[in-house]
Amino acid sequence: MTDQPLTPQARRNRELWDRQSAEYQQTHGPQLEASGGTAWGVWQLPESSLNVIGDVRGLDVLEFGCGAAQWSIALHAQGARVTGLDNSAVQLEHARVLMRTAGVEFPLVHASAEATPLLDQSFDIVFCDHGAMTFGDPYLTVPEASRLLRPGGLLAFSMNTPILDLTWEPQADHPGDRLVRDYWDLHVIEQPGEPVDFQLPYGEWIRIFNENGFIVESLLELRPPADATSSYRDPADHEWARRWPMEHIWRLRRQPR
Repeated sequence: MTDQPLTPQARRNRELWDRQSAEYQQTHGPQLEASGGTAWGVWQLPESSLNVIGDVRGLDVLEFGCGAAQWSIALHAQGARVTGLDNSAVQLEHARVLMRTAGVEFPLVHASAEATPLLDQSFDIVFCDHGAMTFGDPYLTVPEASRLLRPGGLLAFSMNTPILDLTWEPQADHPGDRLVRDYWDLHVIEQPGEPVDFQLPYGEWIRIFNENGFIVESLLELRPPADATSSYRDPADHEWARRWPMEHIWRLRRQPR
């Protein structure tokens, strides 16, 4: 399957992820493999403990920004009918390698999650772990997820918290303990040489969820264990995340229109 026309930010993110994917998988692939594929966030907190997605047997599941599809491969083994979507063709090549190694096959779609070629109401679950909901504009990705989900379907995604983004000075290596960004201006977060991230104030997230037929079932704020390590973060970040929420998971249910 091929994708639809890209927004300028999606085009930039495609170019940068294509360029950075090999280094990303080399650096973080071992941690993702060690977790078995089904673990959340930079600290890889296990799905078996958080129970965000639950039993996927016999369900149609879309990974919304799948990268090398570690999650999708694991959910396929649990009996889900999986589709992986990513904006980066190079990330999908890494996914194909891992799929061949695992001896599994399922559809991979090269598209931005802001506008996909997939059919209305095709899925029971749309989810991502720091995927499309981080790197796609929520004013486009939330309506698209709503379109793709059947009534009663689950949208679940992890991402950075507004608190983290408010305390991270542009081009700094670590978040700080002071607010450095205006809360009301949260939307597009750009750093030189890095993919574009997106964020919204909490009230604005809830407003666009409601406008697109979602109700919030839970918001899980993720605190790493005292002994947690991560290929994404260092001990200073771990100390920060033990004090304040660095990541969270939105869990939403699609209501009938």
